[in-house]
Amino acid sequence: MRLIVGFPAGGLTDILARLLGPWLSQRLGQQFIVEDQPGAGTNLATEAVVRALPDGYTFLMATSTNAINATLYDKLKFNFIRDTTPVASIARTPLIVVVNPSLAAETVPELITYAKANPGKINMATAGIGSSLHLAGELFMTMTGVYFVPVHYRTSYVPDLLAGQVQLAFSPIPTTIEQVRAGKLRALAVTGEARSQALPEVPTVGESVPGYKAAVWNGLVAPKNTPADIIDKLHKEIDAGLSDPKMIARFAQVGSVPQSMTIVEFGKFIVEDTEKWSKVIRAANIKPE
Repeated sequence: MRLIVGFPAGGLTDILARLLGPWLSQRLGQQFIVEDQPGAGTNLATEAVVRALPDGYTFLMATSTNAINATLYDKLKFNFIRDTTPVASIARTPLIVVVNPSLAAETVPELITYAKANPGKINMATAGIGSSLHLAGELFMTMTGVYFVPVHYRTSYVPDLLAGQVQLAFSPIPTTIEQVRAGKLRALAVTGEARSQALPEVPTVGESVPGYKAAVWNGLVAPKNTPADIIDKLHKEIDAGLSDPKMIARFAQVGSVPQSMTIVEFGKFIVEDTEKWSKVIRAANIKPE
């Protein structure tokens, strides 16, 4: 059984897939093989799953990128919502708003005040146009009326953030948490609905900007028309894994929180998340590279 990942090895989605794979292999007595198929912003991997036989042997480790791409790309060869079947929600991973210590802001309100007084002087690093990091920043700008200059990276932005060539990033927790702990970067807030266990002293953005929330989500989807009994069985076993203390602890190591939903709830969530980011993309007139 193949679990397709649309990102290179070592990234968050790949790590979560490799935590989940052995659990499913043990519980189902069927080998789960994680296959990384990066390219075209996860669209190559998604298309491979959409085109696969709906026989219960091919699944996609879906992510918030899939919801974003539905609007970001005009001419996809598939419709993610129409052509896949939700299996199980797996995890949410908030980002952290981190700044170079040279920036005169120690809280989100101070960041907003400084940005309004210095328009266009804060460079915001992203992992690429239309990435979750980019759109989390765009959502913040939309809700607060500030402007950051997006600087899009194909490789790691962390060296430039440490050097002060860019001053701000909405960053995955594992990417910059060690620099935060070492005092080389300053964490202003986390973007999830609740504070992170990894950084419990850091407030949420929503504590200063009511209604703001942004997180990378991961879940399992299958090709459309995959038999319901297979979907139900996988959902049951994944849900069992999400409540296992060892699995919870492993997720926490990468800053992720298990997020269990019913199949119907997960399907509804994907639709709502797609609509949310569609509004941000259109408001900011974001186009793919």
